[in-house]
Amino acid sequence: MILTIPHDQLPNINTFLTKEWLVTNGLGGYASSTLLGAPTRRYHGLFIPDLPAPWGRTVLIPRLDEEIITDGESLLISGIEYEDGRLVSDLPRLLTEFCREWQTPVWRIAAKGRRLEKRIIMPHGDNSVYVEYRLLEGEPLQLRLRPFLTFRTLSAQISESCQPAFPPTLLDGRFELWLCEDVPPLRMCVRSPKQQFSFRMDTVTSRGVCYRVDRDRGSEYVEDLSSPGYFTVELTQGQPVSFVASTESWDRLEYEAQDIIDAEAQRLSALLVHIDESEKDNMERWLTLAADQFIVIPASRVDVHAPHASADEPCTVIAGYHWFTDWGRDTMISLEGLTLCTGRYREARSILRTFGQYVRDGLLPNLFPEGKRQALYHTVDATLWYFHALDRYYQITGDRETLLTLYPVLISIIDHHVKGTHFGIKVDEHDGLLHAGAEGYQLTWMDAKVGDWVVTPRRGKPVEIQALWYNALRCMADWGSVVGNSSERWTGMASHAAQAFNRRFWDHDLGYLLDVIDGEQGDDNSLRPNQILAISLPHPILEEAKWRPVLDVIAGRLLTHVGLRSLDPAHRNYKGTYFGDLRARDAAYHQGTVWAWLIGPFLDAWLKTHGNLTMGRQMLEGFRAHLLDEGIGTISEIFDADPPYYPRGCIAQAWSVAEVLRVWQKTKEATVG
Repeated sequence: MILTIPHDQLPNINTFLTKEWLVTNGLGGYASSTLLGAPTRRYHGLFIPDLPAPWGRTVLIPRLDEEIITDGESLLISGIEYEDGRLVSDLPRLLTEFCREWQTPVWRIAAKGRRLEKRIIMPHGDNSVYVEYRLLEGEPLQLRLRPFLTFRTLSAQISESCQPAFPPTLLDGRFELWLCEDVPPLRMCVRSPKQQFSFRMDTVTSRGVCYRVDRDRGSEYVEDLSSPGYFTVELTQGQPVSFVASTESWDRLEYEAQDIIDAEAQRLSALLVHIDESEKDNMERWLTLAADQFIVIPASRVDVHAPHASADEPCTVIAGYHWFTDWGRDTMISLEGLTLCTGRYREARSILRTFGQYVRDGLLPNLFPEGKRQALYHTVDATLWYFHALDRYYQITGDRETLLTLYPVLISIIDHHVKGTHFGIKVDEHDGLLHAGAEGYQLTWMDAKVGDWVVTPRRGKPVEIQALWYNALRCMADWGSVVGNSSERWTGMASHAAQAFNRRFWDHDLGYLLDVIDGEQGDDNSLRPNQILAISLPHPILEEAKWRPVLDVIAGRLLTHVGLRSLDPAHRNYKGTYFGDLRARDAAYHQGTVWAWLIGPFLDAWLKTHGNLTMGRQMLEGFRAHLLDEGIGTISEIFDADPPYYPRGCIAQAWSVAEVLRVWQKTKEATVG
């Protein structure tokens, strides 16, 4: 499995800086940077493990300077950009090809009559990273590898970076540094078959390092980085060498990089066995590999709330790289695409059971802050998406045991919603619809907030919340016979809500659904994509006669080749680009910005209404080119609302990958009656 970018598709140095790679380890940790190797975000780094609480993901090696020394000349095959505009690198003129093999980034370089190859890999389940170098052709050369070190949690600002407080130790080429108390030491070494390498203590400070993406986002963007010294090693044909960094014990670092590469290829190959070998189009395979990067064991809190009812390890979903943690909403929306569509039923079960143990007062967690064990619960829709995720899991697996285990939790959730729980979440007894809203909180997926400003508060009765509430009630009715309970209560509640919904949300003049009713400013008729859930969910709340008009208006005004706009371009608050400082970006986040994940619900509704698989598949083709765009081999979080729909936000987003994968399979395999 190889995705290739030839050198002629990297026309200038800016292209090297806008394309990014990502390697993950299944524990929440990762390595990521640009093709140039120059970090452009404070989230970039060669080694960012997920350390135990209270730390979470922490940048330990933000940069590795790599020089090849031959014929009296030193060539830098990584890169760095400085505040004064200097961009130092020889890579653009030396690189012949960049490719992604499975999940491994690979650089192929030609210099001074020599050809060499570099690849980066993280062992699955280990907090380690290997950078392997191979000389493919030519006389031996010398490698000089200088790691720069810091200690900065992922959520911290650059100014909050700190240098390790303890002196390093060096023994037999093994470098060890205790970063702070209660954190395992950082260990570094070079693995060479000939063991002909050395480490020289030579402290250097690189001042004024610039992170251009942070600069453009109005954030701190200049950092001084320090290096304790450098490794030197000879590279010869047939004798690959590896730079290794880890917080694991030394005995865990005795593997050769090739052993890890082979193990990863075998692991990832097993994830693709559900795909027909005769399938020539590799899109589904690439999306399956991308999906794997989001499923993790939550290392920061692995010791609490383990799902004792099963032998599974606790699993969760990283919502997006680089800065998101695990979010309840994103996890439940993504569950089908990431796990059920890829045959990972054990992980799906673990995710459902793990989150079930975090339900409090009828609410599923909204998110777990970086490095924390305590969840935040300010959400109305994550809990309702939980019913949908469990429904899809049960439909595919028939796992009655898990349904029975979670059923008491589900009843408690409904009861709390009926009686009323936090954040003004309560069923209106008059119309059976679900109200949600509390001053200062953003409870739906349109959750941008800057300081005290909630950009899209949507307090009242949002349209998609009613669709999810109705779907949850209908699921409860379906499950009643499975668990041996009466379904009468759930059926009655669902019918009550549906009648009120179809009477109150339909705008006859506009020909589509209101976005919010009974809000602080009355009813809101803004054209947004949220109403698509009234059709797309397994139990649609909207009367079928109104499906086509809703789809037509959304297709005409919100649909793009990379997802749906979050607001009608004709609306006074519409923002065509997502750019600038935090306030400017959050002002645009749900005010036009295109969201890739919404293509999933849209195509569900489209297939229900039109049944055109061919046209449905055509609507997904824009994502094929995007795999070679920003985050190589994955799908971004959002895109500008105006052409050319530039990718923004996270370079790899769980629900983007999950929903595109899910409907990619559906447009291939689904049958429409």
